[in-house]
Amino acid sequence: EVQLVESGGGLVQPGGSLRLSCAASGFTFTSYTMSWVRQAPGKGLEWVSIIDSGGGSTSYPDSVKGRFTISRDNAKNTLYLQMNSLEPEDTAVYYCLRGVSYWGQGTQVTVSS
Repeated sequence: EVQLVESGGGLVQPGGSLRLSCAASGFTFTSYTMSWVRQAPGKGLEWVSIIDSGGGSTSYPDSVKGRFTISRDNAKNTLYLQMNSLEPEDTAVYYCLRGVSYWGQGTQVTVSS
């Protein structure tokens, strides 16, 4: 059974940092491209980042480029999202995904003073 479990969310002040983790199990992690998406209150889903199976290729939308970094540790079957210079607009539930069919339960990130 594919399982994705996010952690690391919380309340942070504007300008602060958080690192999200996504522990993967039930599949061969090293074989899959992984991504992060988010959903802000009352808004639709927004893609945040993507990383290839080997970790050598990443991509971001302009809204987070230069502030967020996606990475993975294939030895630990774990996906990460390092978020720096956080803004109130980054407040959302963050999900890790394998493809479009498998999602974690999400972790809440709130950026507020």
